[in-house]
Amino acid sequence: MTRVYVPADSGALAVGAEEVAAAIGAEARERGANIEIIRNGSRGLYWLEPLVEVETARGRVGYGAIDPSKVAGLFNAGFLTGGGHGDCLGLVEELPYLKRQTRLAFARCGRTDPLSVEAYRAEGGMRGLARALQLGAKATIAEVSSSGLRGRGGAGFPTGVKWSTVAAANADRKYVVCNADEGDSGTYADRMLLEGDPFALIEGMAIAGFAVGASHGYVYIRSEYPHAFATFRNALDKARGAGWLGPDAFGPGKGFDLEARLGAGAYICGEETSLLESLEGKRGQVRPKPPLPALKGLFGKPTVINNLLSFASVPWILAQGAKAYAGFGTGRSRGTQPFQLAGDVKYGGLVELAFGVTIRQLIEDFGGGTRSGRPVRAVQVGGPLGAYFPQSLLDTPLDYEAMLAAKGMLGHGGVVVFNDAVDLARQARFAFEFCAKESCGKCTPCRIGSTRGVETLDKIIAGRNVADNIALTRDLCETLTDGSLCALGGLTPLPVLSALDFFPEDFATAPRLAAAE
Repeated sequence: MTRVYVPADSGALAVGAEEVAAAIGAEARERGANIEIIRNGSRGLYWLEPLVEVETARGRVGYGAIDPSKVAGLFNAGFLTGGGHGDCLGLVEELPYLKRQTRLAFARCGRTDPLSVEAYRAEGGMRGLARALQLGAKATIAEVSSSGLRGRGGAGFPTGVKWSTVAAANADRKYVVCNADEGDSGTYADRMLLEGDPFALIEGMAIAGFAVGASHGYVYIRSEYPHAFATFRNALDKARGAGWLGPDAFGPGKGFDLEARLGAGAYICGEETSLLESLEGKRGQVRPKPPLPALKGLFGKPTVINNLLSFASVPWILAQGAKAYAGFGTGRSRGTQPFQLAGDVKYGGLVELAFGVTIRQLIEDFGGGTRSGRPVRAVQVGGPLGAYFPQSLLDTPLDYEAMLAAKGMLGHGGVVVFNDAVDLARQARFAFEFCAKESCGKCTPCRIGSTRGVETLDKIIAGRNVADNIALTRDLCETLTDGSLCALGGLTPLPVLSALDFFPEDFATAPRLAAAE
């Protein structure tokens, strides 16, 4: 029997993967071909979706992008044995886009049936948890600390410090919470892993639960991800059936279980304390800190709250060792980061690399430059609150310290490319508008300052008292930075100030109609 892989990832489904799988099945039945169609996750080469793969003696041969009208031609060309065809890509693992990556967290994504317990074990799954149980809780936390793993959600806080704080806290109950409320523009790594390798998250959270003494955890998934939510809930059932979750997960009488919760549809719930409020059934609003969630988090109990990519990195660290993980990266940025390429780029997709690659290398070596053929003018790194980098800063390394020094942030690893048609004054206005719409309203600088920012940018765009209004905009940015309760208001000035500093010509041109008009 020949195995044929067709992704069931949302990105692939959006461009017809379901119809392609059905067409392959129907064509095989008509021709009497003995095949097994496996619905895998995506490998993240989105310009090639649906990417169909066939298992051959030489390895898996890829064909993409495929639509139902091409299926009969694939069979005629002998694709079940890796035959030549106009859409044949050769051995998938040898594709330069994949071969040049360092896939640790995403090593299995796109390779297997994401809901197969057997496939997960065969690909190295559960070795990390097994080693953690062998090492013991204290040594497991020491291993995570030694690896240099930091939060992959934005702040880059050391994961081991957070875990050790929760472990040392005295409480009758502790929790582990995964922030999978992936709301940054141009990001999709969380969704890809939830749909393509959900057991990696389950294993990572189980290791965290064992290490800190938690018996229960929650995964807070973005409301716009219904397919990922359904897939992950299915994975939870499979994990319970395998004994990976439940009353004896860590041994007889030593239980750990997880629940999936659908998010409230608010960007602010990506902020950890707002997320906890939402999990408790309240309106998503920022909590003042201290107390920190590690000491008083979910339901007032000590809580580990990490980004999905942080948890998904933990099984590799425990299985291969902290030293091996720390061998990747640069400076205080150790390991790998899944970067997500979007915008005007020829080859948009997920690229997992060791920290230290430059913005230019990412968009030229992997993205292939702009899809439009126009020159790159600006690159926004870190989501809607990230800075806009001009051509002169594209050689900035993508690591926490280098990005901070360049007055930017790495965030969740989203990289959005803009060509020379972009208007940075309007992009700055969008940052204020985004903040105004997504603010929880709890603090005045964010709630009022962002609204005043939109009004001030409208005046600048209309050419009214430009110099004075630019000065006022900078004052507003200072107020938001210094006075906001959380990162939504505190980081909104990053895109605004970078646009003003690096693209001043967009704020001094002839009057234009404001977007609101």
